[in-house]
Amino acid sequence: MYLSASRTADASASVRRSTRLRGHVAGNVVALGSVSLVTDVSAEMVTAVLPLYLVVGLGMSPLAFGALDGLYQGATALFRLAGAHVADRTQRRKLVAGSGYALSAVTKLALLAAAAPWAVGAVLAADRAGKGLRTPPRDALISLSSPPEEQGRAFGVHRAMDTAGALLGPLAAFGVLWAAHDAYDAVFVVSCCTAALGVLLLVLFVQESRTPMSRPGIGPGTGPGTAPGTGRGPGAAEALRTLARTAGLPRLCLAAALLGLVTVSDSFLYLLLQRRLDLPVGYFPLLPVGTAAGFLLLAVPLGRLADRVGRRAVFLAGHLALLAAYLLLLLPQGGSVVPAVGLLLLLGAFYAATDGVLMAAAGPLLPGRLRASGLALVQTAQAAARFAGSLLFGAGWMYLGPDGAMASACAGLTVAVVAVTVMNRSALHGS
Repeated sequence: MYLSASRTADASASVRRSTRLRGHVAGNVVALGSVSLVTDVSAEMVTAVLPLYLVVGLGMSPLAFGALDGLYQGATALFRLAGAHVADRTQRRKLVAGSGYALSAVTKLALLAAAAPWAVGAVLAADRAGKGLRTPPRDALISLSSPPEEQGRAFGVHRAMDTAGALLGPLAAFGVLWAAHDAYDAVFVVSCCTAALGVLLLVLFVQESRTPMSRPGIGPGTGPGTAPGTGRGPGAAEALRTLARTAGLPRLCLAAALLGLVTVSDSFLYLLLQRRLDLPVGYFPLLPVGTAAGFLLLAVPLGRLADRVGRRAVFLAGHLALLAAYLLLLLPQGGSVVPAVGLLLLLGAFYAATDGVLMAAAGPLLPGRLRASGLALVQTAQAAARFAGSLLFGAGWMYLGPDGAMASACAGLTVAVVAVTVMNRSALHGS
């Protein structure tokens, strides 16, 4: 018992020493950030041209695009949970994450052969399956590589590096389309090669973070989800029971789902903005650049702020920024690009205040041996809600028009923010 506790304390102290030596960020976090940077260049090259390719090139209706976009956002759910369970069960988080990165790389080439909408949908589902497999073990590696009080900073640094890739991806897509005379195939080929480089970086530089063996309840990173004296985590049923009893986790999942339901997909927002500004088709891939720039600038400062003032408060503030973006989109643009720039920067602030911050809020609640599974549960609740939200917004666009759908989204987001604020207050008062 004392030996186990000592090992856990030594491991925790080692993490703290490593973070201090690297400016409060563990080397593993930087390595994972580098992998995400390169991978996001690849992913955003495709994402930047996808709405225009599907709606203009293939002639999809808004409802069909909403369903496909919801699939793109929500198809990760089952694979996210399965990948997280395998990662926790085997403690091979790096291997599971690497498999997900490799699968997403292969799908970029598969887009070359996908011409019909159903084929594109199948390829996008496979790509999202890869994202689902890699995200929970990757975030678990970040969380386990950092002390509890530095979770916001660690996730902020990772998300900043990830967003640097999101900033470069649309620029790369724009450059490839310009050089290849609007040939989408060239974008898909370059995207695949870039994704393969990300897999190589993960294999060479990311280190596995194994949870120290200890008895339940002893030391950080342990708890009822730890299987004492074994090299394997608990089974699926036991893990689910443990997570359901984890204080604060069900409430956090509910908040993420409620707010996710009224979060309009970026793709819809960019399509609306393109219509309002009558933006030439060739410049459409540049719209995500403004969002990525705001995210990049604010990810680390807001992560540090979340560590100091409270992660849930910053998470809610991010949704107020999103609400401001919705309202700005409803205003007449008048031919000016200033409101458009403001909208893109508000979207960046929203992601900086919510993406990594949500994981930083969930991480310390979870036992170390179930870190990937717990994070996956929160992410899945949010992704499933966003899938439903994309379908609702697509239907609203068809039957209420774009302005009516956006007005409904504003009202829904306002109600959701108020509801989650009340939930947080009741939790603080112990009710």
